[in-house]
Amino acid sequence: MNTDKSKGVKTRSRRRSVQLNVTSWLAIFLFLQPVAAFAYLDPTTGSMIISAIVGLLASLVLAIKTYWYRLKSLFKAKPVESDKKDDGI
Repeated sequence: MNTDKSKGVKTRSRRRSVQLNVTSWLAIFLFLQPVAAFAYLDPTTGSMIISAIVGLLASLVLAIKTYWYRLKSLFKAKPVESDKKDDGI
C-alpha cells in the first residue's frame, strides 16, 4: 500500500481549510473597516428613520397577529351540532 498519497490528501485538505479560514477572517476584517461617509444627517432624517422603523414594527405585529388567529382557529375545536332539535316541547 502506498500511504504517501493518503498523507498528501490530508495535508492538502488541512491546508485548504486553513486558507479558507484565513480568507474568511480577512474578508470579515475588511468589511468591518469604517469608511468615511461625507454625509450630513439632519434631524428630519433621524425622525424619518424612526418613523419607518415604528411603521415596520407595527406592520409586523399586525401580520403576526393575523396569522396567529388563523393558525389558532385551525386547532380550535368546532362545536358539534346535535341531531335533535330543541323545540322546547
